Amino acid sequence: MAKKQYTLSELQEAMRTKQAFEAYVEDVDGEYNLHCIFANDVKGIVPREEVSTVVEDDGKVDANLCAKKKGKIMQVCIKEIVAEEEQIKRVILSRRELELKVRKWMYMNLKPGMKLKGVVRGLTDYAAFIDVGGGVTALLKVEDISHVRIQKASDKLKLGQRIQAVVKKYDRDTGRIEMSLKDALGGFAERVKALKEGEVEDGIVRSRTKTGLLVELKNNLVAMADHVSGIEYGQKVLVYIKKINIEKEKIKVEIIG
Repeated sequence: MAKKQYTLSELQEAMRTKQAFEAYVEDVDGEYNLHCIFANDVKGIVPREEVSTVVEDDGKVDANLCAKKKGKIMQVCIKEIVAEEEQIKRVILSRRELELKVRKWMYMNLKPGMKLKGVVRGLTDYAAFIDVGGGVTALLKVEDISHVRIQKASDKLKLGQRIQAVVKKYDRDTGRIEMSLKDALGGFAERVKALKEGEVEDGIVRSRTKTGLLVELKNNLVAMADHVSGIEYGQKVLVYIKKINIEKEKIKVEIIG
């Protein structure tokens, strides 16, 4: 299929509406401006001051942040088009204006319970940091990642992973967003439909309690198994599904391998 060729008028309309484009950063020059290809074969430049809304103490966007964009794809909008006799001479792109647009939308519309898509950009023992667009990072605490008790965020998530999570809290004054991944996964009755009593499933040991071992099953489900010696946290096991109690939201399994 042939690539769509954008006309000058189409790009001007995209500039007016601040339409988002994916741009491939071909090069970063000595002034830390980004040279890109977007809208198929259209070339544009993102000046250093348009790379981000976040600036350093000197008022400039961090040079390392700019340099790291080379060879990557980033979302931008058109800030300015210079044309002569219907011929495009120069296109100025902006990541900064797109970030401001997204933040404005969030300020006006975002509320708890809404679902947002994002990309995992950072992982610690206590949380994951999710890029939800427009340069906005949301906090996903470890206790909100899974219905299954985990020790650290990387037990369930990977850098670059795309997820959809529910907005748990949003502070308009500070812009702080807290999200919950487990709340986006559906209730117990819905998730447990994938399991049947008498079947064998893969599992991961997530905790040892006084009464037994907690085993993570598919669909973010947790099951209880009797104690077995020599098994450690994070170990993969095979389990036999003995009993599913939907009313009490409990699953009983036996570790068989």
